[in-house]
Amino acid sequence: MEPIRVAVPRKGRPLEAVLERVARTGFEETADEIISTLRYEKAITKDKRSDEQSVYDRLQSYSGISTPQKPEYTLFRDARSGMPRRIVFDSVTLEFGDHELQLVGREEPLRALRKHEFALGFDSADLVLEEIVSLADEPLRSLQAVNDRISPADTDVRLVTGLGDTVHHTLLARPDIFGSDQPLDREFVRGYSGKLCVSPRYERLVEATLGSTVVQGCEFTYPTEGEEEEAAIAESGLGVYLTVTGSTAREHGLIVGEKLFPSETVLLSNVSETNSPTERFVEDFLATSDLETELAAPQ
Repeated sequence: MEPIRVAVPRKGRPLEAVLERVARTGFEETADEIISTLRYEKAITKDKRSDEQSVYDRLQSYSGISTPQKPEYTLFRDARSGMPRRIVFDSVTLEFGDHELQLVGREEPLRALRKHEFALGFDSADLVLEEIVSLADEPLRSLQAVNDRISPADTDVRLVTGLGDTVHHTLLARPDIFGSDQPLDREFVRGYSGKLCVSPRYERLVEATLGSTVVQGCEFTYPTEGEEEEAAIAESGLGVYLTVTGSTAREHGLIVGEKLFPSETVLLSNVSETNSPTERFVEDFLATSDLETELAAPQ
């Protein structure tokens, strides 16, 4: 039987979310090995660690090319200054009784699904909003509403479920921007005219989650290169940023407002390529009932 191929990110938080789920299905050692290897390589890329071995020697020592059940890695040209070569995830095959699940690293899993290279894949919900969700006057408030904003004429990709690694895109503002008698929420932004600081890659996401009419009076501004997002928001007065606890924002004198949208790793399906037994198997693998995902949360 052919392995069930699932596209996953090559690095970063969404890949770790998938691997943490893998660890819970009896593959803890494999998942821990991949996570620790990639964190170590990230530290080397960011000059926080050093290694006497060359990147090619390390790559050879990590990869189990002759054994599909051993993780494989590959080299990726990092976009940082000097464009260093970085070791990233390539693939691993997991055996579940009569089934084999092959996780295959892709730089952009969502786009691989859009091109029909895979039937299933994991990626950040952020990218779904940036790539395939249509903009509308009404704000997009939850993962449950995402599929209703995807045009069947544009793509066959749909959101299936989330992994529960939720961090929220949140409104942040200086106290002098809004009155103490009003909440910092979408309605405040609707009546606001001025600068709204966002990361350039999240501009479309912010418009989708706030609503096109809400942002009509806003002028999008962006952090300069190397500038912290919270510092840039403090300078602009109002902004949106991924916030875990809000402690860093408060260090910059910012008020933490409404949680606009969950940034969560999600399972995606190309409905024209997916057969129901395959999708059911992957959903069973996820065991979604015991995950605290925003997709399953009542609204």
